[in-house]
Amino acid sequence: MPGYGFAKVSQSSRRRWEQMIENYLRKRENLSLVFVLIDARHSPQKIDLQFLEQLKKWGVPFCLVFTKSDKEKQALVSKNVKLFLEAMKKTWQFLPQHFVTSALKKTGRDKVLSLIDEINTQ
Repeated sequence: MPGYGFAKVSQSSRRRWEQMIENYLRKRENLSLVFVLIDARHSPQKIDLQFLEQLKKWGVPFCLVFTKSDKEKQALVSKNVKLFLEAMKKTWQFLPQHFVTSALKKTGRDKVLSLIDEINTQ
């Protein structure tokens, strides 16, 4: 659901999407883990942090995948990831597993695929 927070749609459409997302995440019995994609080019976004709080409230397991790490200097990517995790620490006792990835350079790809394989063999 890339860009779910930025879509320019009516409030009623947004509410329908939110309900559909909630139903899927809460009622899908075979859902093992949700990969939440976070754009590493940006500092922590309120909408992303709120979504993670909802996942916590619903008891949905997830990990974070910071994307587009090739689109900015590594120092800024590292800073944004650190800021995001620090923002989470304000309300989370334990932080979820996270990966920093790049589709272009394939950074983090093996680690993400390894986790998927591990989950599928349980």
